[in-house]
Amino acid sequence: MKSDAVAFGIAGILFGLIAGWIIGSQQGVARPPAAATASAPQGAAGSGTARAAVLDETQVNALKAVAEREASNATPRVQLGNLYFDAERYDEAIKWYGDAIKLAPKDVNVSTDLGVSYYYSNQPDKALEQLNHSLSLDPKHGKTLLNVGIVKAFGKQDLDGAARAWQELIKVAPDSREGLAAKRALDSLQSAHPAVTPGSPGTQGAARKPGA
Repeated sequence: MKSDAVAFGIAGILFGLIAGWIIGSQQGVARPPAAATASAPQGAAGSGTARAAVLDETQVNALKAVAEREASNATPRVQLGNLYFDAERYDEAIKWYGDAIKLAPKDVNVSTDLGVSYYYSNQPDKALEQLNHSLSLDPKHGKTLLNVGIVKAFGKQDLDGAARAWQELIKVAPDSREGLAAKRALDSLQSAHPAVTPGSPGTQGAARKPGA
C-alpha cells in the first residue's frame, strides 16, 4: 500500500471547475473532477488529471499468481486494484479492491479506494455507501471526507451535502492537504452558488454507517 502517494488532482481542479460545472449543469453533466485516492499510486486520480497508465500485463499476471497462491493475503489484491485503477479499468479495480476488503475489512484506505472506483464507474450511490462504510471505520479519515464531497457534488448534485462534508473535513483536519483542498473547494462552491447552506459541521450526515 502506498498511503503516502496520494493523488490530489482535486486541489488544482475544483477551484476553477465548480463554478463552470454549476453554470453548465442545466445544459448537461460536466465530467467530474479527480477524486483523491487513499492507497493507489500518485497520478491515479483517474479521468481528467493524467493519461491512463498502460497496464503491465506481466505484473498483473504475477500478482494474480500470488493472489491465487495466497488466498488470505489482501496485499496482491490491493496492488491489482491499483494497477487497474491507474489504467482506468474501474470495473476490474472494483473486483480486486472488493476481494481485498473481504480479507481486510477494517482497512479504511482500501474501502475508500473501492468507493472512488464506484464513483468513476458511474455508480455514485454505491460510492457513497462504501465511503460511509469508510467513515464508520474512521470518522475523521480525510481522504474519505474529501471524496464524499466530490461524489455528492458531482455524482449526486447535492451541493449542500458536499459543503457539509468539506466543512467537516476542515473542522477535523484544517491544515492537512485534504483540509486545504476542502477549503478551496468550499470557497469555490460558495462563491459560485451562494445559496449553498453547509449547516453545522457536527451534523455531517455522511459519517453515518451505511443504512443509518
